[in-house]
Amino acid sequence: MNLERLSDRAAVHAALGDPIRLAVAEALAESDRTPASLAAQLGVGSNLLAHHLNVLDAAGVLVRVPSEADGRRVYLQLTRVGRQAVKGQDIPAQRVLFVCTHNSARSQFAEVLWRRRSAVPVRSAGTQPAAAVHPKAVRVAGRKGFPLAGAEPTEYEHAMAAETLVVTVCDQADEQLHAQHLHWSIPDPARMDRIAAFDAAFEEIAARVEQLAEVVAP
Repeated sequence: MNLERLSDRAAVHAALGDPIRLAVAEALAESDRTPASLAAQLGVGSNLLAHHLNVLDAAGVLVRVPSEADGRRVYLQLTRVGRQAVKGQDIPAQRVLFVCTHNSARSQFAEVLWRRRSAVPVRSAGTQPAAAVHPKAVRVAGRKGFPLAGAEPTEYEHAMAAETLVVTVCDQADEQLHAQHLHWSIPDPARMDRIAAFDAAFEEIAARVEQLAEVVAP
């Protein structure tokens, strides 16, 4: 019996044993959030929330991620340990739309992954669409069995959000969209322009698509 591993699991369960901390984790199971938006949603004061966030951070349940669009802005994000420990609320949706800035990598990954995982219709779009899907995104997705050959970036239009579950997968798109949406703070692999960065983005999005698909239904 691995006592160290059991100790880590016990720490997670202890951290989630408080109603406020459990509510925080369940809220983050659906969407990355800023501390201010989370405090407003839960009706918790900023000082009290900061205490609970520190407990969850110490237990390895969540991390604080600086926004790529605005370094002064921080997102709260569940770790893989946190996502394994909690489940989000059921979400009814007629369709799903994944949005990033250029619709050339992250939102394209999310679209093909979702289409393989869920029967709920899906699209992707970009607030400033590129001329083409990034070649490294095509290479990585194809190697994993999700061909992107023929995929083309599409421009996001506000009308797309009607009766749609919108999920932004880049921080810039999150700050640009006024429509209600969920958000996943996924680093832009094109900034590093390395295959490893595209691989990491694909795997992170795959894990999050899997969890979201479990709670979304028409």
